[in-house]
Amino acid sequence: MTINFPKQYNSPEDLAELLSQRGLVFDDKERVCRYIRNIGYYRLSAYFYPFLEIPKDRQIFKQGSSFEAAIKLYRFDKKLRLFMFNEIEKIEVSLRSTLANVVAKETGNIFWMTDATLFSNPNKFSRTMELIDKEVNNSKEDFILHFKSKYSNAYPPAWMLVEILPMGVVTRIYENIKSNPLKKKIAACYDLPAPVFTSWLTVITLTRNSCCHHARVWNRQYAINPMVARKMKRPWISDAVPPHRTFYEICIIKWFIDIISPHNDMKQHFLSLLEQYPSVDYKAIGIPQDWQDEPLWR
Repeated sequence: MTINFPKQYNSPEDLAELLSQRGLVFDDKERVCRYIRNIGYYRLSAYFYPFLEIPKDRQIFKQGSSFEAAIKLYRFDKKLRLFMFNEIEKIEVSLRSTLANVVAKETGNIFWMTDATLFSNPNKFSRTMELIDKEVNNSKEDFILHFKSKYSNAYPPAWMLVEILPMGVVTRIYENIKSNPLKKKIAACYDLPAPVFTSWLTVITLTRNSCCHHARVWNRQYAINPMVARKMKRPWISDAVPPHRTFYEICIIKWFIDIISPHNDMKQHFLSLLEQYPSVDYKAIGIPQDWQDEPLWR
């Protein structure tokens, strides 16, 4: 049985007073109101949650919990999200280029993305074509406008199309390729078997979307269970790293980055971020205490 949602609008001043009544410590009420006004109480509540006493549904803060501590957690999450997105951007660019060019080279067809004979599931291909049509028709990119004005082909070549398609569509295009040897060849560019590559593409896409939509990432639990090969071709991580936590996603990101840019400074950036926020709960992120000893991070 469902009920009507009981809550009503509360002003930032009312909400700041409510936090104080529940035991959250702060000196500057106007500052608290400003954060609530500009970030939103609902978004901030995710960062208040770790400071609540158990049972948490009583909404009483642990003794000594401060608004400043919650804001530090919010800032850490923001910086973690930006750190992850910055690395994912490099992966995304590489994936787009690799997919477009490997298939074009192997098939001899630069328009392969719109060739139904190369895909295994006609229904998925039709849905993909609907999205391609939408993106091509709506695109204001100069290179697409130039192509349409100069050439008679129905669609641009793969290396142009891949630049205007959402990453989720790019992932589905790879998944629907009919030729298993071709999928293996693409995955091999990242030292992965095709099934693991497909799984990790999904992880990268979902993580990217979380970052783009400013979602909380520091203590997020992911529903997807990433695949791994029985024997990985490069140094990987141990079972001590929980697969449903953010650090596991960061490890997947690092796998790709180590291949794309072997002399990268991703570890240094991550370590610097953790050092800026020493009070952050490693367990919530899924980071083992000896994470720097994991083969991937040595």
